[in-house]
Amino acid sequence: MISPERCSCIVSASLVKEVQVNPAAESQRDGSWGCSGLLLHPRRRLVLCHGQTFFPFLRRPKRNLGRRPFLLPGAFHSDLQIQVQFPGTSSSTQPELAMSLASNDTGALNSESEPRNLDCRPRLSSLTPGQAKAKRSSPAEMLMVFSCQEFGDIFRTLFSKSDKWYFYSEDKNQEVHGEPLDLAWFALLWCPGWVDGGSVCGEEALRYVRSESLSKGQPLFSCASPFASFCSEIFMNTLSQGIVSNLAGERNALILTDARCLPGTEGGGVYIRSQHLYYLAGLIVAPLCWKANDWVGLTLVCSITCILETMRRILNGFEIFGPPTLTAPGSHRLTRLLGTAALLESNRVWGSGVIVSPRLIITCRHVLDRAPSVRVKIQSDSNSCLALKGRVVFATKETSPYDVAVVELDEDLSSIEIPTIASDFKTGIISSNARNNNGGATYPHLNFSLPITVLWPVLSAYNQTRDVAVFEGLNRGSKHLRALWRLQGSTSVPQRSKL
Repeated sequence: MISPERCSCIVSASLVKEVQVNPAAESQRDGSWGCSGLLLHPRRRLVLCHGQTFFPFLRRPKRNLGRRPFLLPGAFHSDLQIQVQFPGTSSSTQPELAMSLASNDTGALNSESEPRNLDCRPRLSSLTPGQAKAKRSSPAEMLMVFSCQEFGDIFRTLFSKSDKWYFYSEDKNQEVHGEPLDLAWFALLWCPGWVDGGSVCGEEALRYVRSESLSKGQPLFSCASPFASFCSEIFMNTLSQGIVSNLAGERNALILTDARCLPGTEGGGVYIRSQHLYYLAGLIVAPLCWKANDWVGLTLVCSITCILETMRRILNGFEIFGPPTLTAPGSHRLTRLLGTAALLESNRVWGSGVIVSPRLIITCRHVLDRAPSVRVKIQSDSNSCLALKGRVVFATKETSPYDVAVVELDEDLSSIEIPTIASDFKTGIISSNARNNNGGATYPHLNFSLPITVLWPVLSAYNQTRDVAVFEGLNRGSKHLRALWRLQGSTSVPQRSKL
């Protein structure tokens, strides 16, 4: 079995002339133009990483880049130097690898940079088999940089500039504002001088899962290197855990996850685990994103299924991997609860709610925007969307310490499995993020929740009596409770730190 840590790597790019003139510039350039990567196949020494790392080294400005499915090495600066840092060492023999480009794609290459009389085949000469000194890093040769069309299509649909989406990268600490579709590009590299693959990772290729079989709520893991080559002895191949937050696009080309990722992890792998084995699900493309001025705490991942299919089309059916080794990961407990989440829309405000009975939904007061009724959308188990209407039967006053409201649907829900409060619904509903009113910063990963132990008694009473007066107790609260919700201390004497 290949573990995520043993097949992950760091890819850095620089210009040879810069390194020769000023050796100190190498680390600066590597730190700025670097990303995470994956050793796709140890025997073939093939590395897959994010393509945006190489765009600063294009020989000509990026014009009409979206019209080209891929670029060959001739499109980039002749002094481009690529270095790949691996986690382990050993030695083995060298294979020969020749891959021919699909004939219908050759015309889409960068004709300004590629002479017409060149054979449009990334061909690797065989090296003499034998022993070689083990290395922790190896020079790499670029085979191609290519765009994943399925990911680009859904990305263009969901993240339009008019909605003020911004994506940040490690490069120069600036947002990918002018060309957000650069996120859909990936690079295939070859490391002819690295001979550690056989013993470090074994001879088998990575296992991967078909993206169509993924489902929301599945646990997943990421293995990548924050800040790329910066302090790799500390950050290299850092693990993070989360779930599949959502899926979109053809063959689930876009995967959203709440796994914590940082700049430099672009190109790193995201995995699911089944039967004690890890299966590659996709590559990280955007660890940080903002909508307007609000940070969205989700990471964008491109499906490995779509990436591999794009490579097959370009390489004339050349198979780096065989068929997916896991096609049905199985169901998960969290997936069963997805049907209990509702989307509520009132006026121009929208938010989430939780179905607690066949007709009742609890949500936050601020989601309703003082509207007497709301539109409700619920995704059932069959992936069909139910569109319903509901009326607001109760909403707490603005002076209440509880930001909560109750919506009653016009009809019963028969196809939704209601959670059992004692076993499934153990905490409550999210009320808000934490916000620093002095500095204006919002912390999306620090959330306030309304305890279900407070809400459930009055919800049960209303189900029995249909008397709205049972909710009035939520409008009353002690001074101590109000202070807690405002993060105000109960003592007037500041506490000294003992650190």
